[in-house]
Amino acid sequence: MFCRGFMDPQLANFLALLVTAVANTGANRRFTFGIQGGSRVRHHFEGLIVFGIGLLLTSGALALVHRTTTPDRWAEVLTVLAANLAATAVRFLLFRLWVFRKRAPRKVPTAETDPGAETAGTPAVSTADRTTAIASTETAAS
Repeated sequence: MFCRGFMDPQLANFLALLVTAVANTGANRRFTFGIQGGSRVRHHFEGLIVFGIGLLLTSGALALVHRTTTPDRWAEVLTVLAANLAATAVRFLLFRLWVFRKRAPRKVPTAETDPGAETAGTPAVSTADRTTAIASTETAAS
């Protein structure tokens, strides 16, 4: 777990990202994207998935640098710094395009968009029901 008196780089990377993931999602939710209501649980769950993707990017970069060389601490720090810059861009895009995307408002049928919609307290009647009612009226009138 500890090497040369320091914490293992993969463990340190995991803990650093995990500690900030929930706070980051909450801050982005409120300050960056201006969301105050809605589904906090869904946002934080999706935020943890985004955290996992960021972790894969940074851990993958660390693993790659350790496979190709025996890096000193500065090489590890620079690798994690570059990977975190890339992960930050990916996280922002995922937050904007997926987690905090603007959902289309649910359309409420109106008389203009749905002739069978309720208007002025009159219950909606389907086209089939209207056809049946007209046929019944014509039969009764004959």
